Amino acid sequence: MDSKRVIVPLDFPDAARALAMATRLDPSLCRVKVGKELFVAEGPAIVHRLQDAGFDVFLDLKFHDIPNTVAGACRAAARLGVWMVNVHATGGEAMLKAAREAVASSARPPLLIAVTVLTSLADAELAAVGLSGSAADNVGRLAALTAQCGLDGVVCSPLEARALKARHGEAFKLVTPGIRLPDSPADDQRRVLTPAEAAREGADYLVVGRPITQAPDPVAALRAIGAQLREATS
Repeated sequence: MDSKRVIVPLDFPDAARALAMATRLDPSLCRVKVGKELFVAEGPAIVHRLQDAGFDVFLDLKFHDIPNTVAGACRAAARLGVWMVNVHATGGEAMLKAAREAVASSARPPLLIAVTVLTSLADAELAAVGLSGSAADNVGRLAALTAQCGLDGVVCSPLEARALKARHGEAFKLVTPGIRLPDSPADDQRRVLTPAEAAREGADYLVVGRPITQAPDPVAALRAIGAQLREATS
C-alpha cells in the first residue's frame, strides 16, 4: 500500500500562497494537487517549484477536448514530470485512448486517471444536464469505459469505491475527493465520507483539502489522517 495516500489540493490564486502552504506540509506524508486556478496563474513554474520542494504533483486540469488536443496536453504534462494527470471520461473512447498512448510514450509516464462524475453533483443536477440514471449509474458506466481504454483509474466519490474495486480489481486506482473529517462541514461537496470510511470502501488516494489546509497545524492533521488510514486498513 502506498504510504502517501493523502493528496492536498493547493487551491490558491498565486504561487506565494500555494508555496506558503506547501512549506507547512511534509512531502513524506502527502502529495499535492495543482488545479486550474493555480496553473493558469503560474504555469509550469509552480509545478517545478513544488517538485524541487520534494512533492509529487497531481496536475488536476481535467482535459476534455478532441483526441489530438488532449493527447498533446497529456504529453506536455508527462514532460513536466508530474506524478498524476487527469482527463474527463465523458470525452469518449477515442479521446481516452489518445491520452493513454500519449503518456505511455514518455520516459516516465504519469498515472493517468479519468474524472467520472464530479462529487459536487447529485442525481438532480445530473438530470438537469440530460444524464439519465443516478450518479452511481453514471460513475459505473464511465469507469468501465475508462478501464476498457487502459487508463490507470478514475476520480470518483468514496461512496462508489467499493463497487468499482469489486468490478475492476486492485490495480485500478481510485482517487476520491469529498473527504471530510467527522466534525468538518461538507461545504460544496455532496457525496462525502471520512478518511477511514473511504479507505474501508477501497479508495487508494484521498483528496483532503480544508481539513488540512485550514487546520492550525497541517502536519498534525496529516499525521492524524494517516493514523486513521492505517487503522482502517490494518
